[in-house]
Order: sequence, then structure tokens, then C-alpha cells
Amino acid sequence: MSSGTGRTRMRSAAWRISLWATLAFAIGTMAVFMFLHQFVSTDIQRRSDAWLSGEVEVLSDVANHTPQDALYGRVVGEVAELASREVPNRPRSSDGVNDSVFFLQTAADGSLALWVGDGNGSAELHAIQGSQIVPDTPFNLHVRDHEIPFRVVAVRMENGGSIYLGLSERDELRVLKNLRLRFFLLWLLLVLLGFAIVFYSTRRMLGDVREITEAASRIGESDLSKRVPASRRHDEVAQLASTLNHMLDRIESSIHQLHTITDSLAHDLRSPLTAIRGKLEMLLSGDIPSEQIDSIVAAIEELDRLCEFLDSSLDVAEAKADALRLSRTTLDLNELLRVMIDLYEPSMAEKGLQVRLRSTGPLRISADASMIHRMVSNLLDNELNHLPAGRTISVALRSDSGDASLVIEDDGPGFSKDIGERLFEQGVKGGDSRGHGLGLAFVRAVVRAHGGSVSAVNRSEGGARLSIALPLIVEENGAERLPTLIAGEG
Repeated sequence: MSSGTGRTRMRSAAWRISLWATLAFAIGTMAVFMFLHQFVSTDIQRRSDAWLSGEVEVLSDVANHTPQDALYGRVVGEVAELASREVPNRPRSSDGVNDSVFFLQTAADGSLALWVGDGNGSAELHAIQGSQIVPDTPFNLHVRDHEIPFRVVAVRMENGGSIYLGLSERDELRVLKNLRLRFFLLWLLLVLLGFAIVFYSTRRMLGDVREITEAASRIGESDLSKRVPASRRHDEVAQLASTLNHMLDRIESSIHQLHTITDSLAHDLRSPLTAIRGKLEMLLSGDIPSEQIDSIVAAIEELDRLCEFLDSSLDVAEAKADALRLSRTTLDLNELLRVMIDLYEPSMAEKGLQVRLRSTGPLRISADASMIHRMVSNLLDNELNHLPAGRTISVALRSDSGDASLVIEDDGPGFSKDIGERLFEQGVKGGDSRGHGLGLAFVRAVVRAHGGSVSAVNRSEGGARLSIALPLIVEENGAERLPTLIAGEG
């Protein structure tokens, strides 16, 4: 069958690995930032609360010990103003007004007694009156017309009034916003950099694996001398290449031994058979009784069938071991079918069989011409020997998804039910067959050796259908390229 690199464009796993690794890194760094953000936000608020608590105590002490006279408001207001200026990193507004800190003092009846800050304090007093306040405990105060809340601490005075010191959270939010922005830019840079590093390293590693895969796919059953490229790095990929090469050494040795055995077996068996056949032919040329001629001719035919059986058996055995030797050439399957059908047509017409060929035109494959010739001959012999007279054989050839699709159909009795799905097994044949059960087994062996697939079924309307798919020669930029093949099940 064809390898993934030869028939379809292989999608690299580097993208997938890089995306998953980058996603995990991005989620992890985001979780760490959220933790740090929460920590910084809490620490800033803790520092602000500590400053508010300290300053409100000072202001409360000043207010309690300042005489309640005409200078009271001026003294306490100036102290509150000085306290607001002690807030670090709190820039004033463009017009110089202090809008970051306010000081508010209420009388015992809750009315506004003293205000230091931006505006007249009525909005702040209204917001305070509508809030649940726990003395000496900082809380958030949302003031009308102010988008940013204030952090406020309240204390009770000896005269029954209260003092409120508020600090705008504007600068804390600005710091946190800048922190988030800078982190996002840094996070985005790190994620992209991490993706690039992971993708480069993964693609480089998988590139070595892809080279090994492509090299291995080019090592066919007819050429085991090639080896996968060995990496100079002493890592897992280099170990994989070394292991594959050692395995190929053992496979090449085993295949060589198999070829030696089959060649010796074929020679040892074919030689005496050929000698016997020659002697029988010599007898025919001599003066022998006519009643012995038929027996000698039958014996010669049996010897021919035995030699054919021997060749097919050895070919099927080699194909099962992925060791079938092929001499590939560019072959036009359409032309071969027309020649074979013309050759068989007289014999089929004599039996009353009709052969119809439908072809879409020339289809070139890389194949062993003699093997394909024998395969087609086997198929037509099956039809000629097993199909009843007066039937029709349809042969269709077309291109289908990069394959040459050959479909042979007939309107005969179909395949025997007793052989079922064992049609392509060696030695399996129908009850009325006089063969050795190697016809379809040989067909499957040849198709498998050429990287194709074969199937056989009985048609619902009666008869049999046999379908064969063989890889076409791929044309790239006007030049022909042979398909990349590896041995596999047909």
C-alpha cells in the first residue's frame, strides 16, 4: 500500500505539539500572574489602610485636644491638609486641587462640621450617611459623580461627632492597570517566543523522524539495500535510526536466504520436470501407437500445469513474506488489457462468452509487466474455465483517486458459498474446480506486491465482481514520479 508521504500530504505534528505546549505555558503563566496581581493588590490596599488608620488617629487626637473656638476649624483643617500632602506618589490634579484625599468631620447630629478636600463635601457626606460604617475599620465608599471609590476610615470623637479620612483608589488602580498592561505585553512576547522555541525544536526533532519515515518508505520489497539516515546526535532519534538499520540488515539477510531457497527449490524441481517433458515430446516424434499419443499429450499438459503450479506457489510464498522480486517498468494498463482480451477473445467466443471492455484511456502504472500479464491471464482463465456458456464478461478500467481501478464482472453463478471470505487464501477453490486454488491467491500476491488492493464479492443481481486498485504514476511539474510504496496487506 502507499505510504502517507507518497499518497497524501502528511501534516506535521510540530504545530499540534507547539500549540498544546504554548497553551499550557500561557495558562500557567496567566495563573501565576493572577496570583501575583492579587498579592500586589492586597499589599497596596494594606499599605493604604495602614496609612489611613495612622493618620486618622493623629487627626482625631488633634481634633479632640484643639479648643472649640474660632480657630478650631482652621487648625484642624491645616493639619488635615498637611496629612493629605504626606501621601506618597499621589499627583494632584492639573488645577492643583487635592482630589486624592478628603477630611470630613461631622457634628454629634451628623451634620457637616468641617471639610477639607475637593468640592463642598455634600456628596461625600451623603454617601457616608448611606453606608454601614464600623469605626476604625477601612471600607470602600462610592461617591456620586466619582467613578473611582474612596478608601475611608472613621473614628468617633469625644463630643459625639465623627472624623472620616478618605483616600482615592485612583492611583492604586492606575498602578494595577499599568501592571496588567506590562504583564500582558511581556506575557504575549514570552508566549510567542515560547511557541517559536518549541516549534523549532519539535520541528527539528520530527524532521529527523520524517526523514527516517521517508527513507523507510522508499525501501521496498525489491530493494532492501538502502538504509535510513543516521543522526550524529546521540539521542532517541539516532537510536531509532540505528535500530531500524539493524532490523533492515536482518530482514535483508532473511530475504536473501528466502530467495536462495526458492531459487534452489525451483531449479531442483523444474529441472527433472523439464527433462521428463522433453523425453515425452521425443516420444511423440517417434513411431508410437496412436492410442498412446493422447496419454502422452495429457502427461505433457499435466507437467505444464505442475510447472505453473510450482511457479505460482513460489511467487505466492515470496509475496506473503514481502519478498516478491519485481522488475518495474512504466506500463500502460489500458493497452495491456486490450492485448490480453484480443488474445482470449477467440477462445471465449468458441465457448459462447462475450467480453466487453470499457476504458477511460491510457493509465500508466509502475509495475512488473510479466507479473501483471500473468495476473490478468489468471483472471481471464478463471472466467473462461468456470463461467457457463452464453454469459457476458464486463471489464472496466478507470482512474479513481490516484489509482487505476480495474473491475471485472460477470453474470454467472458467482463465487461458491462454501469458500466465503477465503477466496484469496492459497489452496481454496470451489467444489467443481479442477485447479490448485492458486489463481486468486496469485492475483492477491501480485496486487499486494505492487502496493494495491483487491476485493471480490457476489453481485446482488447475480454473478461475481472482482475489483483491483493499483497506484498510478504521479505527474509533478510535467514529470512522472513513481509512487512511494511499502509492503502491506492488499
